[in-house]
Amino acid sequence: MVSREGTEPVRLAFPELGEEELAEVRGVLESGALTMGPKVEELESLVAAACGVEHAVAVSNGTAALHLAVLALGIGEGDEVIVPAYTFPATANVVRLAGATPVLVDVDPATFNLDIDRVYDAVTSRTKAVLAVHLFGRPLDWEALQSAVPPEVLLLEDAAGALGAKWRGMPCGGLGAAGCLSFHPRKIVTTGEGGAVTTSDAELAASVRRLRHHGLDPGADIVEPSTNYRLADILCAIGIPQLRRLDELLAERTRLAEGYTERLRQLVDVPDADEGDVHGWQAYVIRLDRKDEALVTLRAEGIEVQIGTYALQRLSAYRDQGPFPGADAAFDRALALPLHSRLTGAELDRVAEGIARFA
Repeated sequence: MVSREGTEPVRLAFPELGEEELAEVRGVLESGALTMGPKVEELESLVAAACGVEHAVAVSNGTAALHLAVLALGIGEGDEVIVPAYTFPATANVVRLAGATPVLVDVDPATFNLDIDRVYDAVTSRTKAVLAVHLFGRPLDWEALQSAVPPEVLLLEDAAGALGAKWRGMPCGGLGAAGCLSFHPRKIVTTGEGGAVTTSDAELAASVRRLRHHGLDPGADIVEPSTNYRLADILCAIGIPQLRRLDELLAERTRLAEGYTERLRQLVDVPDADEGDVHGWQAYVIRLDRKDEALVTLRAEGIEVQIGTYALQRLSAYRDQGPFPGADAAFDRALALPLHSRLTGAELDRVAEGIARFA
């Protein structure tokens, strides 16, 4: 990326890696147990505690977590699953991969999360589940979602960016029948690639464990064929120290988010959370009318801004649904700013000054 003369690029993200992670990885290498070893269980225990659930199952990435959760819940052909129209495509893709139909529902362009009134209108006799996203780490109003659907409709959390976030004091990833996490390098905790399914349902957890390992059960039988979605010990080792200091990492991201808000609140629409909720700050995503201009110009100047995420109805695979004015408004205005613990005050100033030119 080209930057202005005399300035270093402002990175969009920078994973939390240091001596603790190196020591954990070194220990795995010295043990020779590179996969299906003790570090998987250690990571799972820390994830379960962070999400306030009984079980966590580590898998190869966040998409694998979503896919296995959908399969383990018995969602398949003939079923409909409500999915936000503004989200990363994996949320809808896994529903299609399971043979079910993703039913796109519009979002509130101010929160980026599902428009609950539209969820109520989208429920049919074929609705098996809602795959609800806490987008960018902002908790979705879970009580409102529960009230919008019949009790037999499963509520599944796409909490890929919401580890550490809380709705009314309860951890995201522990609110629904299952939660799905991602440990991609842009997340607060990373394993490089990786993810997890969280639940307090022992049978569901056991099903996910089978499905991540070819469908093999403890008796070495396969009732339902599956694939390999395991997460290696060497990758788990990277995430373990970060999970131990999750509160510290979230506090630092919150401090940086508050720094952005202080600089930008008079210029653009800034992100927040409902009163009583804790934002997970996977990303700091503002809303401004000249988003496309800002994206091109700031990138050319070495400031690594990014789109928020995708309006699914604008992708060829999902163009048979819509219109979704909320998703369109979100996509047209959302801009993700650099967010990671290495950001300096001077870099926050530089980003804010760049945004001010397009406000």
